[in-house]
Amino acid sequence: MIGPDDIRAAVNSGLLTERQAAALTALAHSRRGAREELSVGDEPFELFRGFNEIFIMVGLVILGVGYVAVVAFFIGGRMETWQTTLLWVSIATAGFVWLFAEYFIRHRRMVGPAMLLTCMFAAVAAFGFGNWLAQVFMIAQEDYESLIAPGLLATAAVLVFWLRFKVPFALAVVALGLFATALLAAATRSGTPESIEDIFLLSEGSGFGWITLALGLVTFAVAMAFDASDPHRVTRRASQGFWLHLVASPMIINTVALSLLSSEADGANTTILVLMGGFALIAVVIDRRSFLLAAIAYVVGVITTLYPITEGGNFGWLILALGVFLVLLGAFWARIRAGLLRLLPLGGLRAYLPPAHQEGL
Repeated sequence: MIGPDDIRAAVNSGLLTERQAAALTALAHSRRGAREELSVGDEPFELFRGFNEIFIMVGLVILGVGYVAVVAFFIGGRMETWQTTLLWVSIATAGFVWLFAEYFIRHRRMVGPAMLLTCMFAAVAAFGFGNWLAQVFMIAQEDYESLIAPGLLATAAVLVFWLRFKVPFALAVVALGLFATALLAAATRSGTPESIEDIFLLSEGSGFGWITLALGLVTFAVAMAFDASDPHRVTRRASQGFWLHLVASPMIINTVALSLLSSEADGANTTILVLMGGFALIAVVIDRRSFLLAAIAYVVGVITTLYPITEGGNFGWLILALGVFLVLLGAFWARIRAGLLRLLPLGGLRAYLPPAHQEGL
């Protein structure tokens, strides 16, 4: 293990400059803060690194609310040119958010403010492009097709934001933006859906369900590409994969789950449990708890939304079974994973997977 004395010796020998040594030390402290208290094989996860980040996030939210209030006050007296005004306000706001990102993300490397600024930039981009297209083409607000172009442009803007700042959370926003825009595009071809269920059900025969599955699988493939490039989870690429897995699994599971729950088939509960078993197998092999957790949380959310707990019938037993399954799997995750990796004929794929850990079992 390299310590401070080794770094000082490297500087004295000319192997490292003082600036490189300082950057290396800062990186080591940053990683230690996220990982040193973790159990072996656990996934590192951070929403913020200290209360100062929460302090700054609250400040950014309050500043944003005040900014919107002041802008609304001035625009209120210029309603005859409101579209042009909103366009320039959106451009200026995006610039302000970008400047804050340069300081808090690239200079201070803060986690929580990075996520908040990503959401702010995405909202401003969607709002700005929407108003710009409305001004240029005089698009009717009730026309769903008019939302496709702003959605694509806003998603592209967030992608540029990610290319500049490499915020892992931004990739999840990009995936969700593509997902929402694709659903809007399908809606304009298949007719406006009457309910949320019509959007996702495979049995309806529209393209919505298949788009959901396709985008989920593509997002999962991109997440696996990030994971395979960093199997030991020591770089930011692992965080990119974490957020993409968190988005991919609900995209994949929602179509099948809603179709099964709405079919009223006798074996729906069993089929969902088997499906969750398949998700669990994949999650354990790739060592991503986030992939399985998001899928189960989504299924439970769908059940409790469509069927109240007091009227859910045997769906209550399904939720109970999923809870027991999740707790037991979490308690023996490392042991189960080590056993699976020994049994499965993975071949050369093992080099792209995190190693099995059995310490402390």
